[in-house]
Amino acid sequence: MFGLGGQELLLILFVVLLFFGPSKLPELARGLGKGMREFKKAQADLEHEFNKVAENSEAEDKPVEAVASKEAQSGSESKKS
Repeated sequence: MFGLGGQELLLILFVVLLFFGPSKLPELARGLGKGMREFKKAQADLEHEFNKVAENSEAEDKPVEAVASKEAQSGSESKKS
């Protein structure tokens, strides 16, 4: 995890405990959890939008060729009639 071992993490947690005190730690952890949740949600939304745009662009490319060939076929059929 970020190249930190167990001892480094314990030292960081101890320093945070000294700075903020035991009464603020649950509040800080809650805020950190909410922030991470919002970040993951934003990331998932961004990935979803990117995939949607990619699928739409692929879908737009394929039907244009199909529509153009159908129009050519129907145009040649109407000229025959």
